[in-house]
Amino acid sequence: MQRATDDGAIALIEATCNQVNHQGGYTGLTPTGFRDEVYRIADRARFPRDRLVLGGDHLGPSPWRRLPAEKAMAEARSMVAAYVAAGYEKIHLDTSMGCLDEPEQLGDLLTAERAAQLALIAEREASISGQSLCYVIGTEVPTPGGALHKIGRLEPTRAEAVVATIEEHRRAFAAVGADGAFERVMAVVAQPGVEFDNQNVVVYRSEQARELSGALAGMPGLVFEAHSTDYQPIASLASLVRDGFAILKVGPELTFAMRQALYALDYIATEMHPDWREHSLIAAMEREMLANPGYWAAYYSGEPNWQRVLRHFSYSDRIRYYWSSPAAQEAVQRLFSHLGETGVPTPLVSQFLPSLYSRAMSGALSLDPRTIVLEAVRDVLGRYSAACGTPRTGA
Repeated sequence: MQRATDDGAIALIEATCNQVNHQGGYTGLTPTGFRDEVYRIADRARFPRDRLVLGGDHLGPSPWRRLPAEKAMAEARSMVAAYVAAGYEKIHLDTSMGCLDEPEQLGDLLTAERAAQLALIAEREASISGQSLCYVIGTEVPTPGGALHKIGRLEPTRAEAVVATIEEHRRAFAAVGADGAFERVMAVVAQPGVEFDNQNVVVYRSEQARELSGALAGMPGLVFEAHSTDYQPIASLASLVRDGFAILKVGPELTFAMRQALYALDYIATEMHPDWREHSLIAAMEREMLANPGYWAAYYSGEPNWQRVLRHFSYSDRIRYYWSSPAAQEAVQRLFSHLGETGVPTPLVSQFLPSLYSRAMSGALSLDPRTIVLEAVRDVLGRYSAACGTPRTGA
């Protein structure tokens, strides 16, 4: 929100169906609960609510895939209605996954028919409050949160596959009387050839996605949405935008940057007071992750020491699931309080937070620990902000 304030821009914040749904999701938040949490932060940051856009990502039967399709889709309909009723405006419909006794991935026809059912529910709910929704369709995306295996070269989505997706959805929406909703489809999700795993990032190559980008010429009014663009260099982000991937999703890189800054402050505290090591944030997070391994154990393999490295430093950033725990919150506050008493010396900022050193020296950046962490996250968002100012090819 601070970044959006600086840029005079909107802040688009999305929740996905597994995180937030009418049953609570794994965060324990319903769409209304998540919205209210975002509003509380906005009020604290003095960010106008009318510049906030909330989105629902991958809305479909995914959380209930182990149920028969009829029951899973009933839950999906309830979820979509809850998102729209809570004021979410950007709706990504994703019904590509098979349910009980179905193939893992469904064909375009059935996917589009199920998406149209959800669009109809969304439109009916929106009509109650007078909302106008915008939609995203398409499902060919990287694994949420990063790949589970080492990745190499990726093939972008084929142009003909995008065209087929759009046409099937157009027919399906028309068949249920949701033509108006289809006219507000703003983007198609496609794989441009980006991904990351625990220790590798596949960087975007414009030339490999030339055919895919060229397909936009026959799809007036549409752009592509790219998922898992985390850790891409700014030149690659700018190329994505220039090639028509106007919506760039980022998530783990933001919490990765937060963790980097927090650990840098932890190292500073240890250098200043060696006995801090026994109270360190890193030690506290290690204890928390070992006591509750559910969020990382299935994702990090190898020798115990390598698993320890991944727990703290992996691009997949599974540690992000632990920051809201009471033990982690207490450890962060203890670190902030400790450094607040002693201050953060600029020579140690130079050593452990070199990207922030010039701002600290000039006085442009407060040496308050919390401000330092926020600034590290803002720097990542700054790359996206700069990239999204890139003129689109042919625009």
